[in-house]
Amino acid sequence: MAMKPMDLAKQKGKAIEGRQGQASTPGRFGKDAHAPLDKREQRERDRELGLVPFACKLHVDLVKQVQDLAASRKTGLNEITAELITKGLAKK
Repeated sequence: MAMKPMDLAKQKGKAIEGRQGQASTPGRFGKDAHAPLDKREQRERDRELGLVPFACKLHVDLVKQVQDLAASRKTGLNEITAELITKGLAKK
């Protein structure tokens, strides 16, 4: 039996109304499992860890060396930079 256009429109409207109260499936297939923190949460977490932002300008060759060292050790730039600065200050 074919539906009349008006009946079809009513059915679509009911389907849309029914979906408005439903939230999407959270964390589907682990998609949100590694959701990044927003900036405010990240700053708060860093503050709790005693971390502060530290910006400086370095020559591109030096930055490349630090990046290569971090990649070879499979660690982040923050960790390798802290290690290098600590070792450098300890030599004085």
